[in-house]
Amino acid sequence: MESYGPEERALFERAGAALFEEMVASAGLRADDPRVLPGGEFAEALDLLRHMGLAKLSVDGEQWDALDPSAVQSRVVSPLGQEGARLLSESSHWAHAFGPLTQAWRKAPQEISGGPFTYLPLEEIDPFIANLMAECEEEMLTAQPQALRDTKTMPHVVLRDTALLERGARIRTLYQHSARRNGVTREYVAQVTERGGEVRTVDEFFNRMIVVDRRVAIIPSKETVRVALVVRELSVVAYLVDVFERAWERGRPFTSREASVMKDIAAEQRSMTLRMLIEGHSDPVSAKRLGVSPRTYAGYISDLKEEFEAETRFQLGYTIGRRGITGRDEEDDAAEG
Repeated sequence: MESYGPEERALFERAGAALFEEMVASAGLRADDPRVLPGGEFAEALDLLRHMGLAKLSVDGEQWDALDPSAVQSRVVSPLGQEGARLLSESSHWAHAFGPLTQAWRKAPQEISGGPFTYLPLEEIDPFIANLMAECEEEMLTAQPQALRDTKTMPHVVLRDTALLERGARIRTLYQHSARRNGVTREYVAQVTERGGEVRTVDEFFNRMIVVDRRVAIIPSKETVRVALVVRELSVVAYLVDVFERAWERGRPFTSREASVMKDIAAEQRSMTLRMLIEGHSDPVSAKRLGVSPRTYAGYISDLKEEFEAETRFQLGYTIGRRGITGRDEEDDAAEG
């Protein structure tokens, strides 16, 4: 039985369906219509309809007539459904067959499984993470210094993470405070937290990190962002988890809109801006560490100038230094007290 693939379906949707509807509405289409003659705009579409059994030439050869599509639909769709069911079943069998291999590999000594540290080039990072998440049994920790911005990949990320949550695993994610203003990130957080995921934000800049089941961590390579480092050394993974937990304890729940929480976030961003000024970082570096655009960072500086009644950046720095402000709340409270 002849089957039809994506190319035929695209042609059918683009031109075949419209041609069929015209044939039905007009009780036929003249065979000498220039559009269906060789080289015409509907020539390929007509040829497809004829092969599918949706159109036939009249006995006198003067026109093309439409045929009942119900029988054709079952002939085209049923084989595809059967093939899909067969592939799903085969996929399940293969997954079951690979199960023991995966468990054996995970339990293998590090010198056999590739050592405690592995470098991944850019093109291997996403497939590796996908496989690692498919194996996740208990918990995934993620630190994301930048908000989600790609609307095309967001549905895939949501589907991947919600599938993990629905398997009973836990997800905890850290963003910077600035991510709260990003619409794509807010949509992701809404869908993930609805299924039990937890998301918090912190003020401090941090680097990207993923930890799965507290046994494997993925962090950026020092040399370039186009390479990731996979860490399987359990003592190092434990250290990274401890760093995450300390940041998590300081984090503010992403979904909280309480006035006290928003006030704390504003205060933390103000303190971070002060520290960037005191430490002498450039505006681009400071904006990156705060997770905001250079324009937004310039707005923070403008607010500080107004707060400290300074007209220039130099006056602002002088006033901050004279008052003994450090950008750390406890020390600043003591200095002002």
